[in-house]
Amino acid sequence: MPQILVEALAKTYRVAERTPGLIGAVRGLVHRQWREVWALADVSFSLEAGELLAFIGPNGAGKSTTIKILSGILRPTSGRVEVDGLVPYEDRIHHVARIGVVFGQRSQLWWDLPVIDGFDLLADIYRVEPARYRRRRDELVAMLRLEPLLDQPVRQLSLGQRMRAEFAAALLHDPTILFLDEPTIGLDAPSKLAVREFVRRLNREQGVTVLLTTHDMHDVEALAERVIVIGHGRLLVDGPFASLRAGVLAERRLYIDFVGPAPMLDIDGVTIKAREGRSLELTFNPGRLPAPKLIAAITSSHAVDDIHVEEPAIEEVIARLYELHDAHEA
Repeated sequence: MPQILVEALAKTYRVAERTPGLIGAVRGLVHRQWREVWALADVSFSLEAGELLAFIGPNGAGKSTTIKILSGILRPTSGRVEVDGLVPYEDRIHHVARIGVVFGQRSQLWWDLPVIDGFDLLADIYRVEPARYRRRRDELVAMLRLEPLLDQPVRQLSLGQRMRAEFAAALLHDPTILFLDEPTIGLDAPSKLAVREFVRRLNREQGVTVLLTTHDMHDVEALAERVIVIGHGRLLVDGPFASLRAGVLAERRLYIDFVGPAPMLDIDGVTIKAREGRSLELTFNPGRLPAPKLIAAITSSHAVDDIHVEEPAIEEVIARLYELHDAHEA
């Protein structure tokens, strides 16, 4: 039995409509019209214990709605959801004792209290046995380098410091599942790297199941082996990240610096994307023309100073996927 099971999940909202202008406003007071908006439609997937899944899509795609249903915050319109054998929105008290949640734009710590006092309060709320709490707290403080911050009010922390404290707060009760909704939003580069390293260690060394939603494709590339892409409330792709990349945008980039001026190349299946002085940027499909064969063909006829192959940036891959499925931002 998977740790997380989602079958035919759907969520709709009723949205009020009115005709623009004063007449429309008055008419809306007397006879309000509604339309139904689908936030999720027939979404199904499962997640085994210890997996790290990236759940991505444009704004309005349904990512946060899914996280809120799995967390027990929202109730779906239809479908089946089980997390560790519990229905999240029907058995919330037992459910929240098993999960941790970090929302990048919301805090679960008390703004005016020192960090350590917030930890103590959360331990009381989750009814964590004192000795177990102290062990877990000290472990997280060491892992996240929080010792200098414990006596500071949360409002005095930088965003990066606060996010480290938020991760500790979410994990004090030792949950087996962690839901992360945009955990690196607004962070500077060093803080993002620290968060990614912590999530990686948590998943691989402690076996915590992680479901991550993010717009930062570097988070996806650094952490997730499996990716689900959602658009307009529907599941578009579910599979290994490498397969997604190969299936959506198979081309590779070949960058060459020649000893002399860049030559005119005419090789079947190869496109010259840019030319500048001694340098060329080429694109090719390694399925049709393997990189070693292409490089051998070039270096056998031309003196080369430097050469290297790159895959397309993850942002290009996801943008192409959205384009293929007409899944742009709502």
